[in-house]
Amino acid sequence: MAAEGGEELSDNGELEESPAMEASEVPTSPPFEMTEMSEENGSATVAPEAPVDLDPSSFSMPLAGEDEEGELPADFERLWKVTQDNPHDFTNWTDLLQYCEQESHMTASRRALVSFLTCYPLCYGYWKKYTDLERRAGYNSKAEEVCIQGLQAIPLSVDLWIHYINLLLGTLDMNLTESPMRIRSVFEEAVAAAGLDFHSDRLWDLYVEWEKEQGNMKNAAAILDRVLKVPTQLYNTHYDKFKEHLNSQEPKEVLSPEEYDELRTLCRQSQKAERAEQAQEEEAERPPGEEEPATPEGTDTEELIQKIREEVLVRRDKVYQDNEGEVRLRWNFEDAIKRPYFHVKSLDRHQLRAWHSYLDWEIAQLNKDTKDPGPDPSQAATEGSEVAAQPHEVSEEAAVAPDDHRVRILFERCLIACALYEEFWMRYIQYLEPQSVDEARAVFKRACEVHLTHKPNIHLQWATFEERHGDLTEARRVLEDLEKNLPGLAVVCLRRAALERRAGNLEKSEALLQEAVAGSREKPTNPSKARRVLQEALEISPDNDKLHLNLLELEVSGDPWASAEAVQECVARALAAPLASHTKILFSQRGLQFAEDYSNSIESVLSVFEEHQKLVKELGGTKRGAENGDEDSEKLEKSEDDSAVSVSTQLPPTVPHVPITTPPPPVMGTDPSAQAGYGGYGNWYQQSQYGKLRLSEHLELQPGLLSSQLKRTTTVAPRANRKQFDPGRLLS
Repeated sequence: MAAEGGEELSDNGELEESPAMEASEVPTSPPFEMTEMSEENGSATVAPEAPVDLDPSSFSMPLAGEDEEGELPADFERLWKVTQDNPHDFTNWTDLLQYCEQESHMTASRRALVSFLTCYPLCYGYWKKYTDLERRAGYNSKAEEVCIQGLQAIPLSVDLWIHYINLLLGTLDMNLTESPMRIRSVFEEAVAAAGLDFHSDRLWDLYVEWEKEQGNMKNAAAILDRVLKVPTQLYNTHYDKFKEHLNSQEPKEVLSPEEYDELRTLCRQSQKAERAEQAQEEEAERPPGEEEPATPEGTDTEELIQKIREEVLVRRDKVYQDNEGEVRLRWNFEDAIKRPYFHVKSLDRHQLRAWHSYLDWEIAQLNKDTKDPGPDPSQAATEGSEVAAQPHEVSEEAAVAPDDHRVRILFERCLIACALYEEFWMRYIQYLEPQSVDEARAVFKRACEVHLTHKPNIHLQWATFEERHGDLTEARRVLEDLEKNLPGLAVVCLRRAALERRAGNLEKSEALLQEAVAGSREKPTNPSKARRVLQEALEISPDNDKLHLNLLELEVSGDPWASAEAVQECVARALAAPLASHTKILFSQRGLQFAEDYSNSIESVLSVFEEHQKLVKELGGTKRGAENGDEDSEKLEKSEDDSAVSVSTQLPPTVPHVPITTPPPPVMGTDPSAQAGYGGYGNWYQQSQYGKLRLSEHLELQPGLLSSQLKRTTTVAPRANRKQFDPGRLLS
C-alpha cells in the first residue's frame, strides 16, 4: 500500500516535501519547450454545497470519562487567554499548540485544536494532527469524525483525503464484505472532489494500487483510463502505468467486456483478411488435396492478443496526446504558483498576479469553447449538485469535467492560497452570481463568517448583494452582525440608516442616526496626541500620502476659525514631500476649498487660488481647480458615476436601476479619479482612513453630517433632477 512518505509538517501545519523524496515523485515538465512566464500572463477544492459549520459547538467532543487527565497543564490557561484576546495572531496559536503537544495532554490538545481550526480551517496539517491525536488515544470513531470535518472545510486537500483513506485502511476490518465497498466509496468521493487538481496524482495512484491489491484488474484499468483524461502534473506517468498494466495481463482481464469483444472481433477480421491474401499466394505451392489447418474457435492466439494490445494503445494514445495539450496550456500558470496552500503570511504581488492571470485564462477558455449562447445556468448548478450527491454515477464524467467545473475548481484552489484577500472572494461571487444567486450567497457566507470575519468591506458588499436581490431582512442581519464584531465604525451605522431610508423606514433611519450622535458624545477624542503621532510618523515616512491625508483631515476637523494656519501648513508639508503629482494637486485643492469656506478675506482666498493654479501648471495637471472651491451639482453627479469601483463586478443587464442618493460628505484620497466628485458612494466606503475611524470621530470631522442625513429622510429631489446609477457600485 502506498504511504504518505517524504512529508513533514511546517510551523503552519502544512505539508512540506522532504529532501528524501523519491526521484520517481519529482515532477517532470512535459516533453516540449517551455517559455518563461511574463508578468501579464502568469499563473484545489470543490466548494461545499452548503457553508461548513465550523463553530466549536459543532465538534462532538468525547465524554469526560474518556479523558484520563484532570487538571490542565500549568501554562495552558495563560497561553489560552492570549489566543482568545487576539485570535488573529497566528503565532499565539502555534505557541499554544506546541505547548499542548509537548505536554501530551489530551483535554488541552483537543480544546486548543478545536478553537484553532475554527479560526483557521484551511490548515490541513492540523486536521491531520488532530486525527492522529484521537487515533493514538484509541478513539477511532472520533478520529474519523475529525477527518470528515476537515474534508468539509477543505475538500480539495489531496493530502487530507489520503490521510482519511489510510485511517480507514488501518481501522476497518477488511475481512468484512462491506469494508472494501466502504473504501471504494471514499475513493470515489475523493476523486470527485479533488481528482481534477493539478497535483492530484498521488490520489489516483493510490486508488489504482488499492484496486490491484484487491485483485480487480479491470477496475484498476478503468481508473487509469479516467486519469488519462485529467491534466495533472505527472500526467505522463499514468500512461506508462497503463501500458505496463496492459502488458502484464491478458486483455480480457483488463478491458471491459464490451471493449474487449469489440476489439477482438475487429482484430480477428483483420487477421482473416491478412490470411486470405497469404493463402492465395501459398495455394499454388500447396500439394494437391491438402487443406489449410483450421484455428480452434474461441481461443486467442498470442498474435491476436498482441494485436488487441496494439489497438488499445492506438486508442489511448489519442487521449494521451489531447491531455498533453491541456497540460501544455496550463504548465506555465501552475509553475508560477509557488504557495498553493493556505498561510497567514501575505502573498507578494507576483503571486497575486499569477492567480489573476490563471483565472483570466481559464475563464477565457470557457467563453471561447462555449460561445453564445452559454450553458444554461440552472443546468450547470444542477450538474454541480449531482457531482457532490452522486459521485459513483458521475465519477467517470468527472475526469472529463465541463469547462465551467474547471473554472470553479481553479477558483476554489485560489481561495485556499488567497483566503485572506477579499478581491478573490468577490471575483468568485461575481462569476457565480449570473448563474446562481444561492451559490453566490453561499460564497459570501463562507467568506464573511469563516475567513474574513473582521474585513468590513466584503460584509458591506454582502449587505448590498442581499438588498439588491430583495432580502432586506438578511441585509439588516449582515450589517447588525458586522456592527457587533466591529463596534463604532461610522460607515456601518450610515449604511444601516441608508438601508432603512431606502426601505421607507424613515423613523428607524432617524433613530439610528440619533443613537449614533448620542453615542459619539460619550467618546472624547484627543487631537493633540493624534497630531503628535502623525507628525512623528511623517518624519519617518515623509512619502506616505495617507499620513499626510490623516493629518490634514485632523486639522480640518478642528475649529475652522482657529486652524487655518495649521491646515495650510499641512498642505505645504504635503507639497514639499516626495508625493505623486496628482496627489499634490489634490492636497492643494483641499487647501483651496478650506480657504474659501473659512477665510476672513477675499485676498487670502485669491492668494491660495493663485498658488494652486501655479502648482497645476507646474505639475502639468489637466484639471483646473474650481474657482469657487466647489463643483456644480451636474459635475458632482457625473464624477460620482465615473468613480472607479476597484473590485466590483459588472452586473447583469436585468438589474433594475434606482434613483441616486445624495453623495456623502467630502473625503480626500489618493486616487484623483475617485476624488473628482468628493465622495462617490462606492469609493467612500473604501477609504482606508475612514475604515479605521470610529463613529465619534466621523461626526466630529463632519459636523453637518447628521443634519444632511436627516434632511434626506424628509426631502426628495424632483424626478426630473434625479440621476440613475448602477447599484453595482455599492459592491466596491
